Amino acid sequence: MERDPARLDELDERLLEELVRDGRQSVTALAKSLHISRAHAYARIGRLQDEEVITRFSAVVDPVRAGMRTSAYVTLKLRQHSWRDVKEALRGIPEIYHVSLVGGNFDVLLLVRARDNLDLRRVVFDFIQPLPGVLDTQTFVIFEDADTR
Repeated sequence: MERDPARLDELDERLLEELVRDGRQSVTALAKSLHISRAHAYARIGRLQDEEVITRFSAVVDPVRAGMRTSAYVTLKLRQHSWRDVKEALRGIPEIYHVSLVGGNFDVLLLVRARDNLDLRRVVFDFIQPLPGVLDTQTFVIFEDADTR
């Protein structure tokens, strides 16, 4: 389900950079930093939402401070044609923060955040590995996150 990219001009790109930097800033502050009117900023944000360039607003949470002291990338090898069903099942596991279908030596890459190593083990062994269509998993524990944004 590939979609064409939205047409973004320089102002759209600057607006997106500002929102990524601080999504809680007021539209008034955003408009001021971009040197446009508040109404124009609202219109631009609305258009970017309508075109699904902005899909949601969210908070960036420090997982360790939030009690999720263990993080890992988990790779999956899938049975052919099982992606859609596996993807839906993975969406129901709250410890999974990101799911990607990828090319290479495995099919799916997951970001899993858990309270501790025992909790991570529970998620992988009790919820991910038993899913119909999952042939193999590998778990790579994250020692440290380096935020780039």
